[in-house]
Amino acid sequence: MLRTLTDDLIKWKDAEHRKPLFLQGIRHSGKTHLVKDFAKNYFEDILYLDFEADKSLADFFGQNLDPNRIIKDLSIYREKDIKVGGTLIVFDEVQHCSEALDSLKYFNEEAPQYHIIAISSSPGVSLQHGTAIPVSNVDILTLYPMSFYEFLLAQSPMLATHLKESGFDRGAYKKFQSQLEEKFCDYQIVGGMPEVVQSWVENKSIEAVDKLLAQTIKSIESDFLSLAQASQVAKLSAIFNSVPIQLTKKNRKFLFTTVKKSWRAKDLDDALFWLMRAGLIYKVEHIEQPTLPLSANVNHSHFKLYMCDVGLLRRIMHLPASVILDKTDNNKEAKSALIENIVCSDLKQAFEENLYYWSAENPGRAKVEFIVQYDDNIIPIEVKAGSASKARSLSQYNMRFAPKKYILTGKDVDREDILPIYGFWNVKEWLNKKA
Repeated sequence: MLRTLTDDLIKWKDAEHRKPLFLQGIRHSGKTHLVKDFAKNYFEDILYLDFEADKSLADFFGQNLDPNRIIKDLSIYREKDIKVGGTLIVFDEVQHCSEALDSLKYFNEEAPQYHIIAISSSPGVSLQHGTAIPVSNVDILTLYPMSFYEFLLAQSPMLATHLKESGFDRGAYKKFQSQLEEKFCDYQIVGGMPEVVQSWVENKSIEAVDKLLAQTIKSIESDFLSLAQASQVAKLSAIFNSVPIQLTKKNRKFLFTTVKKSWRAKDLDDALFWLMRAGLIYKVEHIEQPTLPLSANVNHSHFKLYMCDVGLLRRIMHLPASVILDKTDNNKEAKSALIENIVCSDLKQAFEENLYYWSAENPGRAKVEFIVQYDDNIIPIEVKAGSASKARSLSQYNMRFAPKKYILTGKDVDREDILPIYGFWNVKEWLNKKA
């Protein structure tokens, strides 16, 4: 399956001043498959080292971290020369070998001619104690679960390519709206975990999708046991499973007391931070005034939590696919939560910045789902699960703060001032177009 991050990998490969690449992302996001596919298409061969599967590989880095010695020894190990420019060297699950991680610094300083990609799952929590990413000596990319565009590429590549090439041509969206609506419903059911998407493309079986999603959730929770402190495991699981429940509330606000009545913020802060560092959940905090710097206007006690993947969100909700396929207003809050989660994920991928939301002082009044900074602009974003014909909250925000740019998104494809939800993955291009 095609991933848009391949374009970034190509730019890295051809860069004049290239550093070793550190590729991070949650488990099951397709990092290894992406890199192997990249090597197959853009290199003569690949030297693939999996430090989780083969602990003995650490021996090649134990003597010293001289890049020339390491290259020589690895060439002998595989009985084949490592060619500059022709061989892609991959350190997979590099968090299991601190010496290999440390060697990236020396490859950057002493042997930058080699192409090296180090892959790590959830490095924020999986790196060994006392080990850190040599940030100044590596280029860093993050692979997220598949966006709707990538999901569309996997099923309808001609349609996906046409939408991208046409920009935001209303005619293209209107002509293919029924197909887009169908695929977007599928995406809410399946999500963007590559293995699950592959199963859907091949079998179109919701039962198989739900089984794979359940297995993925179990795998994530097993990571709690292996990576977190024993005292945190129950709290991690409780918060992780509480996020979908609390997203179905009308105001979406996350409350620690809903996780467990006897637990307060001070009891759960560490576990919440762990889940955020692992990339499993995204935190969206409340701001009282949309002025720069946004971080100075945050009310840290009010926030919303979203999942890293809409398919995982739906599965933990135990929301049947039939609910999503139902075109009525039944289960409106749950449906809206799925749409908001998709937008949140797209914003995280596009900007990799902190996300915020705004609401008026009076409870139950205007609320803008997301606020993001883009260059020196503060962008308010109102999300509608259906038609965006009425946007009272965004209108109140605009009257009050007069932003230079704003986004209203929903399923409308006719109005020039609305970013169709089917194209939200392309949000940066939309903003550039509105300049």
